[in-house]
Amino acid sequence: MTEFTPKQVRTSTLKQFKAEGHHFACLTSYDALTAAIFDEAGIDVLLVGDSAADNALGYSTTLPITLDEMIPFGRAVAAAAKRALVVVDLPFGSYEVSPEQALESAIRVMKATGAQAVKLEGGIRSAEQISALVAAGIPVMAHIGFTPQSVHVLGGNKVQGRDESGAEAMRADALAVQAAGAFAVVLEIVPATLAAEITAELEVPTIGIGAGNATDGQILVWTDFAGLYPGKPRKFVKQFASLRQDLLQAASAYRSEVAAQSFPNQAHSHE
Repeated sequence: MTEFTPKQVRTSTLKQFKAEGHHFACLTSYDALTAAIFDEAGIDVLLVGDSAADNALGYSTTLPITLDEMIPFGRAVAAAAKRALVVVDLPFGSYEVSPEQALESAIRVMKATGAQAVKLEGGIRSAEQISALVAAGIPVMAHIGFTPQSVHVLGGNKVQGRDESGAEAMRADALAVQAAGAFAVVLEIVPATLAAEITAELEVPTIGIGAGNATDGQILVWTDFAGLYPGKPRKFVKQFASLRQDLLQAASAYRSEVAAQSFPNQAHSHE
């Protein structure tokens, strides 16, 4: 069977990927440079995550970031991506109050960024919001399991759905967001067996992060996968590069050459 490699990834493309057993790759991005690189590499989905809060703006959690702050990140990524599906997170406080609030926020994101979809957290509790957005023509990616915007309620970055009641609740959340019209659902920090069962049960694609390898797609925060943080990464993160070390060495070399006046040399100077 010929591999399906579309020129433009759309929400319907992900459903076709699932039907054909093609596992797809997703990364976060918050700027035009990384978005263009990931897009050229064939990454299928670029998520402008509210993780920009702690990865770009220096906040300690995702909670403080606002819709105003998210929009420039989304605009930059959407402008740079030529093939990938661009999805923008609705940040905490921009959709929970009511379906009307969610719709107003999502319309603003879609008009101001040029993205193709939005993402929001929550299962059953967010089903009405998802339905309202989909009815208005806005594609929605759902997010269940560990939901970072609920970190204080969940008691930290803990695996969700380990016991029977938790697993059943997660299945109910997954079915609820599918019924509400979500085109895909992120499963975060979920036992691999449970994620595999939910993936098999759903018609829409699942995207895992810390959820084993049986989900239809995988997503990582790009600063994690590229090794920009010091210390040992979280269990579910594989570092595909060592950019922190490379940048540290490069900055140190630059500083040394400036101090020694070996940079700029004649080759880097104008006559």
